[in-house]
Amino acid sequence: MTVTIQAYRFALDPNPSQEAALRSHCGAQRFAYNWGLNRIRANLEQRRAEKSYGIPSEKLTPLVNWSAYSLRKDWNTVKAEIAPWWPENSKEAYASGLANLATALANWDASRNNKRKGRPLGFPRCKGKRSVLSCRFTTGSFGLVDRDRRHVKLPRIGTVRTLESTRKLARHVDRGTARIRSATVSFRSGRWFVSFSVEIQRADPPSARPDSSVGVDLGVKSLAVLSTGEVIANPKHLEAAQRELCRLQRQAARRIGPDKRTKQKPSSRWCKTQARITRLHTQIANARRDGLHKLSTRLVREHGAIVIEDLNVAGMMRNRRLARDVAGVGMAELRRQVEYKAAWSGVKVHIADRWFPSSKTCSGCGVVKAKLRLSERTYHCHACGLVLDRDLNAARNLAALVEREASSPSCGARLNEPDGNPPKTAPWDAAGIATGRPGPSGAGQRQHGNALAR
Repeated sequence: MTVTIQAYRFALDPNPSQEAALRSHCGAQRFAYNWGLNRIRANLEQRRAEKSYGIPSEKLTPLVNWSAYSLRKDWNTVKAEIAPWWPENSKEAYASGLANLATALANWDASRNNKRKGRPLGFPRCKGKRSVLSCRFTTGSFGLVDRDRRHVKLPRIGTVRTLESTRKLARHVDRGTARIRSATVSFRSGRWFVSFSVEIQRADPPSARPDSSVGVDLGVKSLAVLSTGEVIANPKHLEAAQRELCRLQRQAARRIGPDKRTKQKPSSRWCKTQARITRLHTQIANARRDGLHKLSTRLVREHGAIVIEDLNVAGMMRNRRLARDVAGVGMAELRRQVEYKAAWSGVKVHIADRWFPSSKTCSGCGVVKAKLRLSERTYHCHACGLVLDRDLNAARNLAALVEREASSPSCGARLNEPDGNPPKTAPWDAAGIATGRPGPSGAGQRQHGNALAR
C-alpha cells in the first residue's frame, strides 16, 4: 500500500450567482498577486536606484521579505485601505494569490543564483484579466457533500452541482483511506473545474509479468513501437480535426474581433466562433490524453520494467516540418504518466540516455552504424545481415538495457562500427559520430583518428 498525493478533478455546473462568485474569488486572487508583486518590484527598484548613487549596502532601504507568511501579514495591515470590498470573498482567495507570488519569486531567485535546473526564469509579471482564472482553498468548509454524489462544497460559494459523479472519491473518504487537503477551482476551455488534492492510500495490483521488460520507442509515424513487436498506431487527432479547425478559424477571421489599439470590442458572432474553436481544441486534447492514459496503464499492468528514451522534445519542436506532428503525439505526457503510475504499482522505469544510439545499433549483433538517415525506415545490418524495422530495432535495444544492468558489463558488451573499423567499445560508452554522444572537451580530430587506429 502506497500513500501518495493525488488529484481528483470534476467539472462544475454553477448557476449564474455561483459563477459570479467564482469569478469574484479568482479576481481577488489576481488582485492580491499583483499588489504584492508591485510592492516587491518597487522595493527592488528603490534599492537599485540607491546603489546607483553610491549608497553603501548597509544604508540601503531594507529588503522586503517575500515569504508567503510575510506577504500575508503585510496584506492584512493594508487590505482595508486598498481593497475595502475584501469581505465579499473568502480570505483564502487573497492568501492563495500571495502564496503563488511567493513561489514565483522563490523560483526566480533560485534560477538567478543557478540553484534551479532548466531554462532561466525571468522576474514575475502581473496577471491580466485574460489570464487563467483560478483560486485555491486550504481552509474552510470545502469538500464533498454527505450522501450526495453530484455536489461539492466551496467556502463562501456554497454547494455547487457537478457534471459527473464524485462516487470514486467519496468511497475512499468513507472508508478512511483518503483525506482532502485542498480544493482549486479554475476556468479552462469554457468550463469551470474543481480539483481536490487528496492524500490517498493506494493498493494497486502488481504487474501481470513482473519479470518481463519492454522497450518503448516513441515516434511520429506510429505512436509507439514495443520491443514485443506490437505497433501502437498514431490516431492523429489534430490532423483529423484540421479541416474543421481551419474552417472555423477562417470564419472567425471574417468577423469583427477585438482590437487593442482602437479598443474595439468583439462581436457576438466572433465570440461564438471562438467558443466553438475552444471546444474543438478541448475535444482534441481530451482524446489524446485518453489514449495516452490507456497505453500507459496497459504498460504498467503487463510489464515489470519499462525502458523509455530521454527525448529532447523541445529541440524536436524547433523543426518546422515536424513540430505539429511531434506536438500531436504527446511524448512528454506519456513519460510523465508512465513514471507516476509505475511508482504506484512498484514497476521499474528506466530512462535511456539521450545519446544512446538505439536506432543505429543492431539488435542482433550489436554493431553500431556511423550514420543513419531519418528517411531510412528499415535497418540493414552489414555485419550479420539483419533486416528489421527501424523502430522495432530501437525498441529491442532499449529493452536490452535492462538485461545489461542485471548482468555483468562483459555480458552486455557490444561492438561499435564507425567507418568500418570495429573497436570493441560498448555503444553506451562510445563517443563521436558513431553514437552522437559529444566527445570529451579538448579531444581533436587527430586524437580521435589515432584512437580508432589503435
